Amino acid sequence: MLRAGVVAVQGDVSEHAAAIRRAGAAHGKDVDVVEIRQSGTVPECDVLLLPGGESTAISRLLSREGIDVEIRDHVAAGNPVLATCAGLIVAASDANDDRVDTLDLVDATVDRNAFGRQVDSFEAPLPVAGFDEPFPAVFIRAPVIDEVGDGVEMLATWEGDPVAIRDGPVIGTAFHPELTADSRIHDLAFFEDVAVEA
Repeated sequence: MLRAGVVAVQGDVSEHAAAIRRAGAAHGKDVDVVEIRQSGTVPECDVLLLPGGESTAISRLLSREGIDVEIRDHVAAGNPVLATCAGLIVAASDANDDRVDTLDLVDATVDRNAFGRQVDSFEAPLPVAGFDEPFPAVFIRAPVIDEVGDGVEMLATWEGDPVAIRDGPVIGTAFHPELTADSRIHDLAFFEDVAVEA
């Protein structure tokens, strides 16, 4: 049994829950999904998902509830996190925005909404390191990763900009992998020891 905590202050909580359950099923693992809205839940989780939403609101709520410290401790212990879209902004070392209290989980500078507004959203076949076939990436008001530190692994780029990175146990994506039936990004974050077909 794998206990997956989805930070549920905002964002695509149910979609992430479904995606990690699909990834777990592909490995014959039962996944118990818990929604994280207050402190005390993160320490009980094996893996964490930090969904999209509005990054200033997410960071404020994480700080207010004391969840931010627990997430940092989770990563410091080597436990995995998947941070998507606004979740990536919050996980970054620098959000280029003083209103966002970042968690400093990934050594990266991120530019909020750099891909444009809601009307500029798009889906694209994205080549991802280690994947045989492109991933159907959904970009919605997506951030751009401006800079990454030396220890950060580049997993995918779009038109020259990094859009998926790994820093230790944390994977961050500028797109929304939970909005597709393809669970390979969740698999990469949490079950990478076994390959899963799209």
